[in-house]
Amino acid sequence: MFGKLGLTSFGGPVAHLGYFRTEITERRRWLTDAQLANLVAVCQFLPGPTSSQVGFGIGLHRAGLRGALAAFLAFTLPSAVLMFTFALGADRWQSPLGAGVLAGLQVVAVAVIAHAVLGMARTLTPDVRRALIAIAAGLAALLIGGTLGPVAGIALGAFGGTVWCRGVPATRSAPLHFTVSRRTGLACLAVFAVFLLGGPLLALALPHSGLPLFDTMFRAGALVFGGGHVVLPLLESGIVATGDLNAETFLAGYGAAQAVPGPLFTFAAYLGALSDLGPGGILGAGIALCGIFLPGFLLLLGVLPFWKSLQARAWAPALMHGANAGVVGVLTTALITPAITSTITGPWQLALALGCFALLTWARQPAWLIVCVGAGGGLLAALSGLG
Repeated sequence: MFGKLGLTSFGGPVAHLGYFRTEITERRRWLTDAQLANLVAVCQFLPGPTSSQVGFGIGLHRAGLRGALAAFLAFTLPSAVLMFTFALGADRWQSPLGAGVLAGLQVVAVAVIAHAVLGMARTLTPDVRRALIAIAAGLAALLIGGTLGPVAGIALGAFGGTVWCRGVPATRSAPLHFTVSRRTGLACLAVFAVFLLGGPLLALALPHSGLPLFDTMFRAGALVFGGGHVVLPLLESGIVATGDLNAETFLAGYGAAQAVPGPLFTFAAYLGALSDLGPGGILGAGIALCGIFLPGFLLLLGVLPFWKSLQARAWAPALMHGANAGVVGVLTTALITPAITSTITGPWQLALALGCFALLTWARQPAWLIVCVGAGGGLLAALSGLG
């Protein structure tokens, strides 16, 4: 199932959450909207690739650590392989037809996000209080912007919940279950600290190994909130500014990353394959991927055991009601900007977005079919000269 998501989830982390909701909550009913929002709230507060952390958490909830690793590999490998292939010379997305397909896939992302926002709003903001909290959280995310915007919006939602949602009954849904002990959580946090603090020293001691590349990627994954495009300045400073990869090659890879499904963090495979910082090739791609994804998963495993105990506190239901409403507000803001404002630039994009949204919402068609419709629509637009 996560393999299908890895092949069809275009549009960045917010759109990925929409795909997750369609497949996990609507079709398979592995989680409720409240459970998914709780997990999203945790991952939004942690550095790392949010959508990959959510997928990892879903797998952990469903089938323990093996399930988490299986979910991560299935969701990540398709885009990682595509980015590595591009590093070997598969440059096909600069043609007008390739750009048209990419534009159509971006329109699909808008429809998926809108569908997710509508569905989550119905269950997580059913009353005026939580609707107002969602609006306030969305405005906070919009006004603050940047990487802190989503975090601030959910934090505001959580605070609003403790003030205005104390009388709201707790949501009746099974709690998220993670087979991670506190001892394991503390060990993961310790490993994270060792890599973060000791990595630069090891990289200096062994400059001709793969450690400098691993350290650069680990630091990028550990110090950025929200993932996706936010990590690019850190990668640029660690790879291009050091002279290990030229800016033109870096930007070409970034452009290719927009055309593939799955997490944008797999851009690391391209950089690891071509950078002089590591061994290059498939080994360099593997080291870079491990380095950039590992910190987010170590932090998630470290925090989850304590998050579970926090949820048992008397004030936790009100806080989570507010945080869940905050998630709705943040997703709504992301739908407006940058999803709609940067994608719906003409009549054909609007018509295609509405059609894809109708197929998802009323016809209840699967996400992979919507991806095919969007790609075909973008290709037709390019052939017709509309792109």
